Amino acid sequence: MNPSRLSPRALLTLLALWLLATLGVRPLLLPDEGRYANVAREMLRSGEWLVPTLNGLPYFHKPPLMYWLEIAAMHVVGVTPFAGRFASMLGAWIMAATLFFAMRRWHGARAATTGLLLIASCPLFFLSGQYANHDMLVGALIGAAILAFARAVDEPQGPLWAGAKTDLRWLVAGWVLCAFAMLAKGLIGFVLPALVIGPWLLAHGRWRQMLKLLHPLGLLAFAAVAAPWFVAMQSRYAGFNDYFFMEQHFRRYALTSFNNAHPFWFFIVVLPVLTLPWAAWLPAALRRAWRQRTPPMLGLYAWWVIAIVGFFSVPSSKLVGYVLPALAPWCALLALAVAGDAGDHSAESRTPARAPRAAFAIGVLICLGVVAGLAWKSPRSNRGAALALAAQIAPDDKVVMVDEYFFDLPFYADLKRPAIIASDWDDPDLPKHDNWRKELHDAARFDPALGKQVLWPLARLDALSCGLGAAWFVVSPADAKTRVAALAGAQRVYADANSELWRVPARTCP
Repeated sequence: MNPSRLSPRALLTLLALWLLATLGVRPLLLPDEGRYANVAREMLRSGEWLVPTLNGLPYFHKPPLMYWLEIAAMHVVGVTPFAGRFASMLGAWIMAATLFFAMRRWHGARAATTGLLLIASCPLFFLSGQYANHDMLVGALIGAAILAFARAVDEPQGPLWAGAKTDLRWLVAGWVLCAFAMLAKGLIGFVLPALVIGPWLLAHGRWRQMLKLLHPLGLLAFAAVAAPWFVAMQSRYAGFNDYFFMEQHFRRYALTSFNNAHPFWFFIVVLPVLTLPWAAWLPAALRRAWRQRTPPMLGLYAWWVIAIVGFFSVPSSKLVGYVLPALAPWCALLALAVAGDAGDHSAESRTPARAPRAAFAIGVLICLGVVAGLAWKSPRSNRGAALALAAQIAPDDKVVMVDEYFFDLPFYADLKRPAIIASDWDDPDLPKHDNWRKELHDAARFDPALGKQVLWPLARLDALSCGLGAAWFVVSPADAKTRVAALAGAQRVYADANSELWRVPARTCP
């Protein structure tokens, strides 16, 4: 079958099937997948769709768009890892589809098909579309917004005194996509599109079009979509704006105290390595970009990659997913090198060379191999303990996690109430460390009453079996004997390499 002969609808349907086929075959990875899938589950169970919650506490690290999409999937297929990854899968499909249509318009059908096959078989793309966190969704929406703005200004330019044409429909679409991107992860939803499209227009002397992108109708559409949730949260929680915008954006970007510190060149290495084997065409792509500096879209792709990689290289905290907004233009540059002359529209039927076919096959095997390996090993999964708990827990029983938050256990056990988390919550250094304790400690700011109920001191573990209902303790194997085994009546119910489940019967306390 020659992919270039398939219709766009057929190609994009095959893309969706490729992304969906393995979406639910492996357990949730920790901490991200367990955390974000369970936030959506809690919102679904509580019926509170506005406020994301982590263990019942308001959780404002990220806005709610991803959770809303996961909740919609859970309504259809149930509370499963498949539903927990649906938003990332949808983001991946959007990224590839928008790249395909953009390349089809600007470079022809053959280049567009090459670009679609290339991005679909890139390990960074495929695995990010199978991983439940916010990065793929926001990366796709940012990319779609940039391409919409580029489409709004791609009409032929007349004399400077005649003014610059701008398609208002695409301009408004770009701003709406920025609004959704902001609801996906925050301020980068419009900061990054502006960082890409603005300097690109200025470099071509198209400052009038840059100013026209600030059309009041576009700004109004952005505000109408993005603003209501943020306004609602600030009206309900007085400290929301400071926490979400100042701490989770500006301080996180500027400070060096957050996790995942990597050198400046981290993304310069990560991007080509995680797009192998297609990154083998990088030298050819660079030569093509150098020889053909005048075509504006090549300049846009190149600047787009540079701007995103440069922006996220400044802070010390770096995660692989941060570079996803640069993946679409990176793949476009590689695809143009693979496909040959970007302006040759007469070559749609040309048979692909062996090297691209081999690269596609290798990429597919890498993608499937990683998913199969994760399904086989299930690193750090607490699914076993969760299923044992779900089979035996009674309505009045309490669940206690000891000095660790087992992110996926509430999801797999489908807990109806928040777990009690026993740890050293009075540690004065707790706010200085970027970890699960700080997440829950921060969340308790917005609901102090519930925080006192669920954030429990380690020194009072024995008191948790008082009153109605047994206490179920979830603990790491290393801590089981020192923390739980000595409690009165403690009985181990389940154990594996990742976690142990102990039951302590209810007792009457003075």
